[in-house]
Amino acid sequence: MRRVLTALALIPIVVYVVLGPSFWLFLAVLATVSCLCYREYNDIAATYGFGAPGPLGYGLGLLLLVWEGQPWLLLVAAALAAFTLALRLADLSKALPKSALLVTGIVYVFGCWKCALLLREASGHWLMYALLLNWVGDSGAYFVGRRFGKHKLAPQVSPKKSWEGAAASVATSILGAGWYLVHFVPSVPVLNAVLLTAAANVAGQVGDLAESAIKRGAGVKDSGSILPGHGGFLDRVDSTLFALPLIYAYLQWVG
Repeated sequence: MRRVLTALALIPIVVYVVLGPSFWLFLAVLATVSCLCYREYNDIAATYGFGAPGPLGYGLGLLLLVWEGQPWLLLVAAALAAFTLALRLADLSKALPKSALLVTGIVYVFGCWKCALLLREASGHWLMYALLLNWVGDSGAYFVGRRFGKHKLAPQVSPKKSWEGAAASVATSILGAGWYLVHFVPSVPVLNAVLLTAAANVAGQVGDLAESAIKRGAGVKDSGSILPGHGGFLDRVDSTLFALPLIYAYLQWVG
């Protein structure tokens, strides 16, 4: 019940922020959510024994979020800064892992949310589609998997997920989010919408499993507890983070 109530409270807020007229409100919310996700990533990474990536990730990540130049230049700078700061470590055997954790966190969290900003610049409906895709897919996977799931998808990573639930996630995403895309962005051909939705849903499911693997390796159940019934922000958006770059890549591909 808490999961449902949390979703009912968040959905109208998200719809207003994404489709509303205020870019600055959207940017403020996006920056806040990105920082909350990075904080949870930082806490998980700290349990691996190499030390937390640290506060530099927030600054470089927010800069990446609003950076209008070539993003790879900023990522190169982030990597060099991480290696430079690692020189201060007393145990130099942790220098490379800690540097890698910092750069990975910036790319994983802020880099993926950067795609959300770019999608909204194209059209709020593109971003709404990207978010809806995983909301609908998660619901389909939950209800079908709970009732009919018999074949385990990735038992070592997430024992409750099944192939039946994964298939239902793809199907419900196509029906719900695919319809939304064709209806609100009519320039997208139906076949393209179906194929893009299926591919982005699969990417999202991989993202879900990837975050589960990171948590399982760290020995934690949830990335946080800020969202009742859901866990942390990273638990709620792990699928979306993997789907966003793929959808933006499609937009780049079609021009």
